[in-house]
Amino acid sequence: MQLTHEHEEIQRTLKRFIAEQINPHVDEWEAAEMFPAHQVFKQLGDLGLLGLTKPTEYGGMGLDYSYSVVMAEALGDIACGAVPMAIGVQTDMATPALARFGSDALKREFLAPAIAGDAVSCIGVSEPGAGSDVAQVKTTAKKVGGDYVINGAKMWITNSLQADWMCLLANTSEGAAHKNKSLIVVPMKTPGISVAKKIRKIGMMASDTGLIHFDDVRVPQANLIGQEGMGFTYQMMQFQEERLWAAANAIQGLLNCIDHTVAYARERQIFGQAVLDNQTVHFKLAELKTEIEALRGLTYMATEHYIAGKDVTEWASMAKLKAGRLLRTVPDACLQYWGGMGFTWDNPVSRMYRDGRLASIGGGADEVMLGIICKFMHTLPARR
Repeated sequence: MQLTHEHEEIQRTLKRFIAEQINPHVDEWEAAEMFPAHQVFKQLGDLGLLGLTKPTEYGGMGLDYSYSVVMAEALGDIACGAVPMAIGVQTDMATPALARFGSDALKREFLAPAIAGDAVSCIGVSEPGAGSDVAQVKTTAKKVGGDYVINGAKMWITNSLQADWMCLLANTSEGAAHKNKSLIVVPMKTPGISVAKKIRKIGMMASDTGLIHFDDVRVPQANLIGQEGMGFTYQMMQFQEERLWAAANAIQGLLNCIDHTVAYARERQIFGQAVLDNQTVHFKLAELKTEIEALRGLTYMATEHYIAGKDVTEWASMAKLKAGRLLRTVPDACLQYWGGMGFTWDNPVSRMYRDGRLASIGGGADEVMLGIICKFMHTLPARR
């Protein structure tokens, strides 16, 4: 994937915005366990960064997916994982199916404000009993008159405490699990929606994460995205972009983790020499950086295939798996070289150690990624 002047301009714009408007506030937002999503998203919308790949008629820029990957990578400069994740939900998780399959009226009402930064969105897939196994979703949306009446619950929902609308996956019929689901746009102020609790996590502290209940929530059937019964398929397509985004977003943060560690290990003295002067330390950091650059190569190659119109389910799964693994091994290895300072809360490496652990769970656990890869390799055992 060759970066053009336009790619580099997006990176420069984002880096400047992050340095001036995001990173000075990250510690405050982490302590508050929430960041001002409407404020930040509006600023990003004014810069034209929330709709890089979205249709121009709804305020987007109509660019190919490589620009979204470049943006995800640049967001890795944010000094926490929570804020980039929330932005990624808006750009690459809650809105792709709406942009691709939604009606013109639906896109004008919900997609255009999301692109402009006037509305915050969230994606409602996971439930208390259904995470990576999307087929097990139990929330229902039954037709009553001209409405869908929604009952159920969604859990682990990023942005949900501040969101204006949700892209909801629900069962709209009694058919087979892969053919009975639909995606529906649900305004979050609709009567019957309640926030059961704000979930406290071990990381991603600045991201608001909720358990949401739906009790006889009525929305117009016109809020259906695309065709009824195609929700599972649409969500699998959204997962391709979500997983590529997750892989790209990991790269710069991982490199920053190593850079922070190099700087500290150069100054920290043990037994009369800098920690960095130990061959085992600088060799290990060199090995880790090589792994990160391999992730970049894999992610860029997957992006090229995606832009070319190929099914990148296998490639995206590999990239997401590799990113999740590196987000566990790189901060863990780096933290060791900080000694006792690595075990303190506000250390940038310890923050990545906490935040990065989610990458092997959210958007499809490592084991799900491995299962998908095996399926493409035809190595799964035959079912009896």
